[in-house]
Amino acid sequence: MTSTSVSVAGRTASPSTARAINDRLALHLLKDKGPLTAGELKSLTGLSRPTIADLVERLRQTGLVAVVGESGAERRGPNARVYGIVADSAHVAGVDVRTDGVAVCVADLLGRTVAEESLPVAPDVDPAHTVAAVVALVERAAERAGAARLHHIGIGMPGLIDPATGELNSPGGLPSWHRELATALHGGLAAPVLLENEVNLAAVAEQRLGAVRDRDTFVLLWLGHGIGAAVVLDRVLRRGASGGTGEIGFLPVPGTVGLPSATGCDGGFHSLVGSAAVCELAQQHGLEAAAGGSHGDGAEGSGAAEAVIRAALEAGERGEAFLDALAARIALGVAAICAVLDPGCAVLGGEVGRAGGEGLARRVEEHVARLSPLRTWVRAGVVGGGGVLRGAVLTALDATQNELFGAP
Repeated sequence: MTSTSVSVAGRTASPSTARAINDRLALHLLKDKGPLTAGELKSLTGLSRPTIADLVERLRQTGLVAVVGESGAERRGPNARVYGIVADSAHVAGVDVRTDGVAVCVADLLGRTVAEESLPVAPDVDPAHTVAAVVALVERAAERAGAARLHHIGIGMPGLIDPATGELNSPGGLPSWHRELATALHGGLAAPVLLENEVNLAAVAEQRLGAVRDRDTFVLLWLGHGIGAAVVLDRVLRRGASGGTGEIGFLPVPGTVGLPSATGCDGGFHSLVGSAAVCELAQQHGLEAAAGGSHGDGAEGSGAAEAVIRAALEAGERGEAFLDALAARIALGVAAICAVLDPGCAVLGGEVGRAGGEGLARRVEEHVARLSPLRTWVRAGVVGGGGVLRGAVLTALDATQNELFGAP
């Protein structure tokens, strides 16, 4: 058997370590580029033909790789086998938890959605019943996907997630069943559970699939009923000592009637750009919003804010004046973040950010340029209302691939 020695941290790796590194490299190439022949793997990795032959055979024995076809009909001799990831060799689940409902997505090892389920949750339902119903919901989605088991479950929900313990530090306004859900899913489905703040997961989705695929450093502002931010520096999601990075609703800014407190953000940035404030500002400019409920962030009133933004985009001068006034408010928060972090790019997410689109983002960017000497691009989020759920799937998928492919 041929082995390849590689240098790791200045030392020559053992044959077993070299094999593990080569296997991981090949698996990621097959995942990212799709099915490949042994010859193509040889060209992409720089490994010898015998090493590739050994590698392919090892991966086939694990069940992660299989022959998925042949290529080379145009060449002489036997066709070359094409190898690909066995997508259904592992499944993960993403769970988006809101105050009024839960959405579930089960994906295969290549991240392709296989099954989706959702469940509305009434505020007066017994918490224990809700937890049991959500566990059953995830089980049903896994069964529909044909998953014998789930390798990891990613969960996104409001609140602070303690980086040390991975547990939810739930504010008083959130349902009690939120705190119990992660433990119940882990126990009921025997799968590792990864709990993350919802805005952080939206940022993961925007970086991998959306508006900032070209950025290593950025902030995402969630503008809906609630206000929050996610901070990504050098491709690393930053959570802070207590998981509170991005709680910008509490940010003291000009234009508010008071100051925020440890128990409420009514005097902070939230009071300028939360959904209620957006609707009030619209009324001041002669625009009315139809009553709206939850449109992706599960918060009453965010639908009305989204509706009034869309109306303003078609309302002529009054709409222009409203959008400019709103952009000026949003820019206060963006400029404050930029003064500390200098992220170079801010993404406007949530219902308000997505509804405003590039028109609102452009206005915010212009206002920030007047407030800060630090050049900051402002972009509209594009992943949509399913961003939190998709981010949860991606987080679970990363953990599963690291487990099956070998940790980096």
